[in-house]
Amino acid sequence: MGSGALLLPSFARADGWPSGPVTMVVGYAAGGGADINARELAQIMSPMIGQQMIVDNKGGAAGSVGVRAVASAKPDGQTLFYAVGTNVIINPHVQKGMIDTLAALAPICQTTSYQYVLAVNPKVAASTTAELVALAKKDPETLTYSSSGVGGNNHLAGALFAEAAGIKLTHVPYKGTGPALADVMSGQITMNFSSLPPAVGQVKAGNLRALAVTGNKRVKSLPDVPTLKEQGIDVEVLGWHGLFGPAKTPAAVLDKIEAETKKAMKNPKWEEALSKDGLELPPDRTRAEFAKFGRRRARLLGKKLKALNIEME
Repeated sequence: MGSGALLLPSFARADGWPSGPVTMVVGYAAGGGADINARELAQIMSPMIGQQMIVDNKGGAAGSVGVRAVASAKPDGQTLFYAVGTNVIINPHVQKGMIDTLAALAPICQTTSYQYVLAVNPKVAASTTAELVALAKKDPETLTYSSSGVGGNNHLAGALFAEAAGIKLTHVPYKGTGPALADVMSGQITMNFSSLPPAVGQVKAGNLRALAVTGNKRVKSLPDVPTLKEQGIDVEVLGWHGLFGPAKTPAAVLDKIEAETKKAMKNPKWEEALSKDGLELPPDRTRAEFAKFGRRRARLLGKKLKALNIEME
């Protein structure tokens, strides 16, 4: 055994968690926003908890493959789900036969809050949202937008954008933001409402052109990019990441994971990672408040999805 193993000793904590390496499941392929963020959190938390936190990508069905994997895992805190909010509050509304995620998972804490960025291939003849809309009206139904899966926030953002702008766009779902964004950069897809972590670097490198962000204020990582509302499109879509365990995980274990995660979130390295990725610290909610927040968002977005007639193809 190499000396490096001494950095993460294998021992059982007095409180019973962790009892070994902790697996943090991400419901998307590697390279997307949740994957990037989960790995940043794992890197900070591993030395804190004395065990390795391993990120396991289980992409498919807009994150639901990962949801089901964690829901069926042993409820001991050793298998966690690093969720995009839509995985748990939207998927049951759009996927036939989907489990009740809010009953199958135990909320632990919210880790980020963020906007999305409307990014197009640089060869697209549009430098503003207005020019993109004009392009869509000139050639109806020829423009495409990718998403990380049906019912995800970037799917929802695209549908709301098309509705508000009075245009028709063709939706192309993928198994994660990484591959969805890659096809925008290659020119196969016109645009994507991407989470910020995988897009910011590509925008700054000139591989993507950012036309708008989806919140009510500009983001520090892309200060020159206006909001949709600034450009006359009344659409606001916000996202978040959060940590969940299997239902029936003992409260004492959930409390310990929450405490350790929130301690990690106070580490300057976490704030640096969020700033670099274009994310923000979330409101400081207790576990109970986080669960209540999820239920409330599920009700509100369920109504919006029904009105837009969004469901799994």
